Amino acid sequence: MSSLQYFDYEGFGERSKKDINYSQAVRIGDRIEVSGQGGWDRITEEFPEILGEEVDRAFDNVEHALQRAGGSGLEQVYKLRIYITGPIDEYFESLVKNMKGRPGFQNHGPLLTVVEVKSLYKIMRIEIEAEAYLG
Repeated sequence: MSSLQYFDYEGFGERSKKDINYSQAVRIGDRIEVSGQGGWDRITEEFPEILGEEVDRAFDNVEHALQRAGGSGLEQVYKLRIYITGPIDEYFESLVKNMKGRPGFQNHGPLLTVVEVKSLYKIMRIEIEAEAYLG
């Protein structure tokens, strides 16, 4: 069995490790799992007011956490779980834009689950978990 390597990024990631004791990503052999990433600014921890910008940032944070753990990017992601706090119709355009428009997803469509939940951390409206295969 491979040993587990945990990773945290500057700002939100380091504070979360210190305050709550959880990591942003774990590398297990040739796989990386990414903790739920919200649409926060990694350094200031501020959230955008515009929903589409929050969705974009959540995808940015997934890719950043993946890269910090040794991955190359979204092209290695094979599974996403997305939690949203509102009706899918409000998120649909931004989700499709990211799923179809991000360079890492141009050659494949990862598995996807989207779940509407009552609430998320602080004022978050979206949280994305990811699994990647380094191959």
